Amino acid sequence: MTGSVEYEPVSVKAVLAEMKDTAELMIDLSYSAVLFGSPAVAEEVLALEDRMDVLQMRARMSLLVAARSPEDAEALAPVLAVVGATEKISDAAGDIAKVVLEEIGLPDALRSVLPEAVETVARTDLVSESRYAGRSLADVNLETETGVRIIAIRRGGGRAHENDGASTPRDDESGGASTTREAAKRPASRGDWLLNPDRDTVLQAGDVLVLRGPDEQLAAVSETASGEPYEPPADVEAGIDDLERAVDAIVLMKNVSEVAVDLAYGAVLYDSTALAEEVAELEAEVDALESRFEAWTLRAAARVDDPVSLRGLVHLAGSTEVISDAALEIAEGVLRGLGTHPVVAEAVFESDEVVVRLEVATGSELAGSTLGEHEVATETGMRVVAVRHTAADGDGDGDGSDDGDGDGGEWEPSPGPTTTLHAGDVFVAKGTRAGAERLAALAGDDSLDVD
Repeated sequence: MTGSVEYEPVSVKAVLAEMKDTAELMIDLSYSAVLFGSPAVAEEVLALEDRMDVLQMRARMSLLVAARSPEDAEALAPVLAVVGATEKISDAAGDIAKVVLEEIGLPDALRSVLPEAVETVARTDLVSESRYAGRSLADVNLETETGVRIIAIRRGGGRAHENDGASTPRDDESGGASTTREAAKRPASRGDWLLNPDRDTVLQAGDVLVLRGPDEQLAAVSETASGEPYEPPADVEAGIDDLERAVDAIVLMKNVSEVAVDLAYGAVLYDSTALAEEVAELEAEVDALESRFEAWTLRAAARVDDPVSLRGLVHLAGSTEVISDAALEIAEGVLRGLGTHPVVAEAVFESDEVVVRLEVATGSELAGSTLGEHEVATETGMRVVAVRHTAADGDGDGDGSDDGDGDGGEWEPSPGPTTTLHAGDVFVAKGTRAGAERLAALAGDDSLDVD
């Protein structure tokens, strides 16, 4: 962290909400930087890490000021634990990004063996000459017309005009990083972050846009925004026979890490022991996955000319374990029966991406159908993180009873489009408030209150 941070009165709830959203975005971007060999995206992760350092310091200061008695200290200790765990996630994501920026070692051919389902992530500057500048996302209608989403904006950190010099490193055609170890130490340009921008967000010249979408369409959007051609790293022939296994493992580690963090915050929000236990299961799964991934790396090192070129994969595995351990720390208070401090639950609920828990009602549109049949993600913008199947589904081994917090039955993390929902099933999803309301309507759950 650069610069000094002085105490100022802030809402701990607001700071925690921003820390949650920032940590989740950092996980996404750091793994994407590795998979796509993008030093530009990795630089944005470091800019977010710098922001997170400030947020966690302000949160700690405010909590210390608020603790005026032993009772206060006891009540606020779990909140400090959540702050510390979220900071660990940020640090681990930053370490993953540094694998790309520093000379740690990654196979150049990772991008060439990516599964087709993995969408490209890139960053670009928005210049004043672009037709996007000065318009809202609703007016631009980018996702509907191109399939490309703006997942974050760093305000005031990019080029404002086409003839300005590049503000951040670009990804070159060879697939190698255009930055060096010295460049990685350079502080990223500061600016206000807009996480999960919505339809009312107005794009401004000088914005740094973080994009996700199909490669061809993303290239066109990037060129329209920046006035410069988008040049992705060229595909490189894999020099390792089963490199696809490594890439599949990285994608799986990314997905499991994201689900673990989502469920951890969901456990805190709903004081749900079952969700917290699922986080513990995922943490154990990550440990096993890390062990297998490291074993693959060691075997592969014996078959390549330069074993040091695989060192970054070991760093990646270690950082993934740190993220899953931090997710478990977030949920630990619930596991130990300490409950959740109201400020943490409110922060999770009031963050840019809300976490909601809904029940499928008898006769609702979702009852008896799959997530894919209703195109839940497309129609609502919500991602279903986990589903608790009732015993009546035949998918769980519980007795279908509810123990008071809605945790009867068996949880299925990361459900896919073929997952069938039945009346009585409970699921956890995340996304916008508007999307949550649409999803609640499909599920027939009228208990949702996102105001």
